[in-house]
Amino acid sequence: MNYVRQTPTNRRMAWPLQMGGLLMLLLPSLFPSLFSPLSRSYPSVFSEWNAPRPMHSHLLNRALQQQTSKAQEAELWSPLPNQGWEACADKQDTQSLGRKSQGYIQVFLDGGLNQQRMGICDAVAVAKILNATLVIPYLEVNPVWQDSSSFADIFDVDHFISALSNDISIVKELPSDYSWSTREYYATGIRATRIKTAPVHASASWYLENVLPVMQSYGIAAIAPFSHRLAFDSQPADIQHLRCKVNFDALVFVPHVRTLGDALVSHLRSPPSLDNASSATHFHKGENDRAGAGKYVVLHLRFDKDMAAHSACDFGGGKAEKLALAKYRQVLWQGRVLNSQFTDEELRGQGRCPLTPEEIGLLLSALGFNNSTHLYLASHKVYGGEARISSLRQLFPFMEDKKSLASSHELSEVEGKASLLAAVDYYVSMQSDIFISASPGNMHNALLGHRAYKNLKTIRPNMTLLGKLFLNKTMEWSEFQQAVQQGHKNRQGQMRIRKEKQSIYTYPAPDCMCKA
Repeated sequence: MNYVRQTPTNRRMAWPLQMGGLLMLLLPSLFPSLFSPLSRSYPSVFSEWNAPRPMHSHLLNRALQQQTSKAQEAELWSPLPNQGWEACADKQDTQSLGRKSQGYIQVFLDGGLNQQRMGICDAVAVAKILNATLVIPYLEVNPVWQDSSSFADIFDVDHFISALSNDISIVKELPSDYSWSTREYYATGIRATRIKTAPVHASASWYLENVLPVMQSYGIAAIAPFSHRLAFDSQPADIQHLRCKVNFDALVFVPHVRTLGDALVSHLRSPPSLDNASSATHFHKGENDRAGAGKYVVLHLRFDKDMAAHSACDFGGGKAEKLALAKYRQVLWQGRVLNSQFTDEELRGQGRCPLTPEEIGLLLSALGFNNSTHLYLASHKVYGGEARISSLRQLFPFMEDKKSLASSHELSEVEGKASLLAAVDYYVSMQSDIFISASPGNMHNALLGHRAYKNLKTIRPNMTLLGKLFLNKTMEWSEFQQAVQQGHKNRQGQMRIRKEKQSIYTYPAPDCMCKA
């Protein structure tokens, strides 16, 4: 083998070559438009810059031309009729706070905002079961969004304590005798006061048999992890009522989230400005007389990179996107995405592919929403960025989000905090005339239940039907529209009674509601 001795001259010649190589790596990020061929050759590096092609251009072109009749629009925006149920979680009887507390209960909640919300409700129920004093739940740092927001950063603590004062005892922090019981304390060793074996969907009796003795011995018990740790079935009626009361009455967002949410709602209900109106093809002076005037729909566009990678579906980005998502999936889940064993056609036919922004836009258009609709986009980060949502924006030029409606000053208290941003979206969603989520998930489930409790219109996409419709590349718009409308007639907020093992927070009847 021949070796080349590194002389000072060689090193001086090599340095410019190394710098030139580094410059070549940096140039695509500075001038991405010049490097589109590279994106096809090196998908793991350049795929984020690929503008995805429309997957259903034949339907998109027709949707852009359609107009909605006044009768259809009036039906679309009409509120839900009375369904024979009324919200009464805050009026139902629960056993009053009586006996002396048996000790303190701490819970450590992981997940995003809506998963933590359900955990808080269950924590109150467990405290009631054990006749314990609940310490304001500790929210773990979200590993995906890296958000360190505390309970008090998101929810109105004083209202929470006051609303539940007749049901359980709650303290903001432990007394000095127990100040040692911290997250750091439990992270550094095995502790007798920590219960880490709580099974998913445990019964009330499990807590009485396994947690109560610890609390009686030490005066405190800490449960971590605590997520989905209380069963939905076979619970005493007063425990079920209490969970409902927490979710629908006691959990209120902090004032600055509500203030920002109200400002966004006010903007959304205002007539469109002349500048924005010029971008809508069919906008005219009589728009304020239409059925949807002063109303808005919230779209929870759940299409981030994690969602796209986990689904193993094709989203129109070509071979580069497929390879990039496959690599991301392998790094993140080490091959645990079972969907990858199926073809894209099989996954779509089973309704297991999240809807792209283009597809959710076509669904909304087929249902009767038109280019004068005020659409609020509730989403963290869309995979593919603005290029991915360009088709959706074509269909709905009055599409807004937090950043387009609020000033930097108004956003200053929530900017960069995923849980608070999600709280704002949740608040705006609860005020909307119609809510629709592109794909099922924790926020979809939480809002589905909360809006059902308030009898508000919520459209549930028929994923299996849509998957099959989008596979048909020759279907005409009229046929697609008819199939969509027929397949969603009974998916717009009609009350569904909770079945065994289903979440009380997604299906509030009959546990949280009373017959009218």
